[in-house]
Amino acid sequence: MKKIAILGFGVVGSGVAEVLTQNKKIIESKLNEEIEIKYILDLRDFPDSPFADKVIHDFDIILNDSEISIVVEMMGGSHPAYDFSKASLLAGKNVVTSNKEVVAKFGTELLQIAKENNVRYLFEASVGGGIPIIRPINNDLVSNKITGIDGILNGTTNYILTQMNENGTSFADALKDAQAKGYAEADPTADVEGIDAARKIVILSSLSFGKCISPEKVSRQGITQVSTEDFEIAKSLGYTIKLIGHAELINGKILATVSPRFIPLSNPLAHISDVYNGILVEANMLDKVLFYGKGAGKLPTASAVVADIMDIAQKMSNEQAPIIEWTNATDEDIADINDYLCKRCIIANGEAIITEKINLADAEKIAASYSANYKIYSIL
Repeated sequence: MKKIAILGFGVVGSGVAEVLTQNKKIIESKLNEEIEIKYILDLRDFPDSPFADKVIHDFDIILNDSEISIVVEMMGGSHPAYDFSKASLLAGKNVVTSNKEVVAKFGTELLQIAKENNVRYLFEASVGGGIPIIRPINNDLVSNKITGIDGILNGTTNYILTQMNENGTSFADALKDAQAKGYAEADPTADVEGIDAARKIVILSSLSFGKCISPEKVSRQGITQVSTEDFEIAKSLGYTIKLIGHAELINGKILATVSPRFIPLSNPLAHISDVYNGILVEANMLDKVLFYGKGAGKLPTASAVVADIMDIAQKMSNEQAPIIEWTNATDEDIADINDYLCKRCIIANGEAIITEKINLADAEKIAASYSANYKIYSIL
């Protein structure tokens, strides 16, 4: 029997408990053993929950219990999530998380600690919610050299842009609708300014290229300036607009960006709508492969977390697991944004100018020659 502790009993944490309970027989049949939730750490009590008797408020109880072999961090934010994860790994406990903020900021350190203590730090649910992407990149694509990643990595912004595209809804009204439906937080900054997507592209580029850049080093632009008029122009040219996390190597250096882009309707990412995510991975032997599904939500995300728990339980019993590791990137490892050449659409005076592959600085010079007020969209 493997005994686990869940840190945080919010949406995803409670979802993990639900998946482990509802699919108990399926999980046990695959593992040939039981997974038991021994503790749930939270500041709150849950007297009406079937798990009420497992709720505790002191992390040290978990840290000092030798029966706990897997800690499931579902707290969100950097602290104390990072601190508890680090302490658990140092104590020889495996850690599973959906926390993209911690993985993007501290993943290098936590993976190294896990390696040194012969335990594992897994984070399948940190990118794409329930979409399998971390394990395929680390395991299934290991014989390939990954050359690029383009992804719709944030369901909230994709929902907003879908409403603007399909219904002509303004950004402000589409955001209010997303908040009313629970897709967007009361403070939507992390989503609409591309912060959430930046953390996720950092994780994907770290897996793909072996070096982790700081989320602050990602060239980032959100969707707050996208208008319904921009969508009309895009449609007239055979494009739509999506918020895209992009990563590639330029002369051996990592380029990572997040920005709204014009997407040709022939590209599969153009047709991914509402809260769904899609991640297009390009590899030198495989060409392009698309990972698609619900990028968020209680049970889809929880299912990815439980998959990590099961992976650890299986590997603890019989075999050495594949190691995930990367190093921190230096400034020398990061490409200059102006080394990135792509086609661009300049919108000035209500008209669109499509350029050949040029860098951003040259695009801005062209745009300024037409109008003091302009927008520039990279074209995927």
